[in-house]
Amino acid sequence: MKIPTTPPNIENHISELIKQGNHNKLNQIIKFKCTDKKETYLHWDKLQHLTPPTGFTAKDYWVNIKLARQALYQELPLLDKYQKPFRFALVNFILKKLDWINQNLNIHPAIKKNIFNELMDEAISSSQLEGASTTRVIAKEMLRLGRKPTNRSEQMISNNYNAMQFIKDIKNESLTSSMIFELHRILTEGTLDNPKAAGKFRTASDNIHIVNIQNSQTLHTPPDAEQLSDRLQALCQFANDTELFIPAILKAIILHFILAYDHPFVDGNGRTARALFYWFMIKQDYWLIDFMSISAVIKQAPIQYARAFLYTETDDNDTTYLIIHQLDVMEKAIKQLHKYIEEKAHNIEKIEQSKITEQLNNRQINLLEHAIKNPNHIYTIEEHQKYHNISRQTARKDLLQMADKMQFFRKRKIGNSFVFVSPSDLKQRLKL
Repeated sequence: MKIPTTPPNIENHISELIKQGNHNKLNQIIKFKCTDKKETYLHWDKLQHLTPPTGFTAKDYWVNIKLARQALYQELPLLDKYQKPFRFALVNFILKKLDWINQNLNIHPAIKKNIFNELMDEAISSSQLEGASTTRVIAKEMLRLGRKPTNRSEQMISNNYNAMQFIKDIKNESLTSSMIFELHRILTEGTLDNPKAAGKFRTASDNIHIVNIQNSQTLHTPPDAEQLSDRLQALCQFANDTELFIPAILKAIILHFILAYDHPFVDGNGRTARALFYWFMIKQDYWLIDFMSISAVIKQAPIQYARAFLYTETDDNDTTYLIIHQLDVMEKAIKQLHKYIEEKAHNIEKIEQSKITEQLNNRQINLLEHAIKNPNHIYTIEEHQKYHNISRQTARKDLLQMADKMQFFRKRKIGNSFVFVSPSDLKQRLKL
């Protein structure tokens, strides 16, 4: 990862064409669009290597694209560290993406029963993006059983899950600095080198630089600490402003970007920025966002996220690059969610069609569905009791029936307690 090549100054290039008396080229320039033929919103870092239209240099090509973009720019009431405004262009490509996302982010609410698993996935993925190393299986079991974290990785995952619960509690409130501090405190509890830094601004002594670990090149230096209070207040004002119309999804993305740009905390900025995105989306009634793991998609290609961030910084604060990237991430996350829902619905349908399951209750059917996807998984009475909020006697009866009477699970004794193992041939036993 390297800092993108800084684009040419369009005013300087136009002045040069005027000096050369090249008015024909100037007249043609204003006819170009702000994207290429494929509707790709290119940065100079890539465009300079493409073949420009006949009769134009790469710089000519860049100038015409920038002029077209300037006609669409909408300035934001949010400034960079040099007090210059951020902006974005509402190009056709973005409008198409927004339309697709809005249509596919509204699925029948019957799937809400699956919310616990999906919230766990988001808690895990968001933490892994920050460096948590606990495996997904161990993490899910920790959250499922409600046991306390035993290391930093598990603590980060637990914190992310708790933050998602906090977000739902404050979804109807106006954003304040104290809410962001509390969100950061929840996300970083037990994970910071200096525990006192949780929920507090970094100070002037905290030298923050985002560095490429491969060559030690500084990629981003956030605003000075003395600017942070005013900047966070401006961020809250932007979040609460109902007069300035910006599509809700874009506003959520911009909130995410600005907090990441400001890097107001010593650590945990990425987690807090993503949590802020979720808060605004949930506030705008995009309830399905509860189920989506945005972090999991970013985790698959973190360099693309960093590059979009740098494109914005190096091209006149044009956040369109970051917006497009995040919309792509959302689209992938929605498609993954749709696939998950289809698979889950298919599994449930197959299980419910089995005559054997007529003898089972909903809790036991839920267990079977999980067991089919997790051969050799170990279930305990305590886990089943906590997950379904039932008495120990009821949990014990559920599992013993599935093991002793129906032979769906293998029963084993460890110490004074029984555990129940899902066999690898469960599908055959169920005749699915």
